[in-house]
Amino acid sequence: MKQIITLFFLTAFSVSSAQSIKSPDGNLVLTFKLTSDGIPAYKLGYKNYEVVKESRLGLKLKDMYANTGIDKLSPSAENVPSLDKGFVTSKVDSSIVDEIWHPVWGEVSSIRNNYRELAVTLLQPTQNNRQMIIRFRLFNDGLGFRYEFPMQDNLNYFTVADELTQFSLTEDHIAFWIPGDYDTNEYYYTKSTLSKVDATYATKVNEIFSKTIIGKNFVQSPLMMKTSEKLYINIFEAALVDYPAMHLEIDQSNFILTSHLVPDAVGNKAYMQTPCKTPWRTVIVSDKAADILASKTILNLNEPSKIDDTSWIKPMKYVGIWWEMHVGTASWNYANVNNVCLKSTDWKSLKPNGIHGATTERTKRYIDFAAKHGFDGVLVEGWNVGWEDWFGKWKEEVFDFVTPYPDFDVEEISNYAASKNVKMIMHHETSSSVTNYERRMDEAYDFMKKYGYPAVKTGYVARIIPRGEFHDGQWMVQHYVRVAERLAKNKLMLNAHEAVRPTGLHRTYPNWLACESARGNEFNAWSVGNPPEHETILPFTRLMGGPMDYTPGIFQIKMNYYNPDKKEQVHTTLAKQLALYVTLYSPLQMAADIPENYEKHLDAFQFIKDVAVDWDDTKYIEAEPGDFITVARKTKGKNEWFIGAITDENGRTAEIPLNFLDNNKNYTATIYADAKDAHWEKNPMSYEIINKSVTSKDVLKIILAPGGGCAIRIW
Repeated sequence: MKQIITLFFLTAFSVSSAQSIKSPDGNLVLTFKLTSDGIPAYKLGYKNYEVVKESRLGLKLKDMYANTGIDKLSPSAENVPSLDKGFVTSKVDSSIVDEIWHPVWGEVSSIRNNYRELAVTLLQPTQNNRQMIIRFRLFNDGLGFRYEFPMQDNLNYFTVADELTQFSLTEDHIAFWIPGDYDTNEYYYTKSTLSKVDATYATKVNEIFSKTIIGKNFVQSPLMMKTSEKLYINIFEAALVDYPAMHLEIDQSNFILTSHLVPDAVGNKAYMQTPCKTPWRTVIVSDKAADILASKTILNLNEPSKIDDTSWIKPMKYVGIWWEMHVGTASWNYANVNNVCLKSTDWKSLKPNGIHGATTERTKRYIDFAAKHGFDGVLVEGWNVGWEDWFGKWKEEVFDFVTPYPDFDVEEISNYAASKNVKMIMHHETSSSVTNYERRMDEAYDFMKKYGYPAVKTGYVARIIPRGEFHDGQWMVQHYVRVAERLAKNKLMLNAHEAVRPTGLHRTYPNWLACESARGNEFNAWSVGNPPEHETILPFTRLMGGPMDYTPGIFQIKMNYYNPDKKEQVHTTLAKQLALYVTLYSPLQMAADIPENYEKHLDAFQFIKDVAVDWDDTKYIEAEPGDFITVARKTKGKNEWFIGAITDENGRTAEIPLNFLDNNKNYTATIYADAKDAHWEKNPMSYEIINKSVTSKDVLKIILAPGGGCAIRIW
């Protein structure tokens, strides 16, 4: 059911008085006004709190011919006055929308989309009444707003130099942030006040392969904050489709955040042609941290599915040839040579290095393991020619995505997987040579269909080609969407790594199952790793925009198991690795460790086998960013619940009321918990498994070790 109520319509050609709307529950108040200079501005309040003080809006435009050497041939090439001031209000529309929609997959089976909208049409009289609409949508848990540009004679094709959107905050909030960077979001999070943000530390983070740091006082969105009055504020964006990603510049004296867009190769931010619109800017707010995690505002601001028949889209649980490369026991490359060329190298003549991971024999081992334990798929990285010497060389043609190494028999493997009812998952590392990938996509996707691969994991390691473009710029944002669209036409699913962080587009393209787009579990294998608090921050930041392929499930925690000289380790307990399957949501979950390690702990591995990847309901029981999270999820189509509870480096007791269970029904709970002597650093692989009978009246009290967690199945 969809209910739309139009509230009022106003026509006036003058600077208008302020316009205000309230959220459906009355707790949030949005006020829009034009200043005396005709500058659009807004403010946001929540209950008795001021969330965003009066903050300016607008765009700065640029002469698209500037510094290009192109002659200005017509008046349209002259410098264009910006869309930042001199406005009058032409029209104000307001409406209420209340509807229920059902995602193809997700944390819940139905989502309520309930908001009050205010659409303000602005004119610039000095620019022949050039028109811009600012559309606000106020939900019970937050605000979304965007700029819209109707088709008009006085504004057709234009270049955005900067977006002037501000978020003026009330004080020096505590923030959970990563450095502003045009090319990567694979940093660990820092907790500090806004005034203490210093992103220059990123210059010393050597394990990130491609980075372009903006400056000391720049951070990425989503930005999670907590006020002195214990109000939780999250600033982000939704529906990023044809525009660069938004970072935030911090005025560290006045606590004003200003949008900062990722530039292109010549320094411009975005190229627009009317009719067009920007992504939504979002402010999610609550006095309960768990409500931030439960918010569906980002999803609701995205368009409904563009895919009519979604029956082929299936959440998956998978294993794969991947972790052994990260721990150093296998390699992606087939031979240890340099100066190979995609076009001319005779790959069969190369001498194998003896540790290539993606062999026919090893892949069959994984297929057998998947079939035995009920997994849907097997991912294989390093199967295709080209891995020998591309890294760091900014090469144009590295992979063709259809030619396997001599020791990987695609047809034999595909037939073997089909005989075991296991699906193979394709891997396309583009080496960030994106023009090369775009030229080869059709052939690559036909290859996938020929051999029965329903999904692909894409990768964008290294610097982008076209040279000068960034991972998060407009050109690359358009590319990621093109990939999702092209895959959808071929009825194929997507898992994107090293891409721009998601902004809810999995509603529009439900074949886009997951992304990485943050610091994943693999960093624990070969770097300083992810601190124990990392996974308690990710749901408040990166996962606000969509599922993450974090690759949990590492059982062999310490890397000296593989090499006595290695000091690296996963910074969690084994029980916490299990809990991550519930706390870090994804419809595409990997059992990331190697089969041999699971076979040593089949009792704990049972949880990974049992845990669902699609849900009817989700309850965020307790949460505090950087400290702890406890969440319960109900399996799609079953009266079965899974609970995950995790903590940071501090041990704690999780109190879990089971009041979400059916009344007057007895359930069995299997609890995978930290043992009494467990500790993420000192004794990470110590766990215990407890079975007990529970009802809706019970409250579970479970001790979480430092860096630990617990995972529970209730049925």
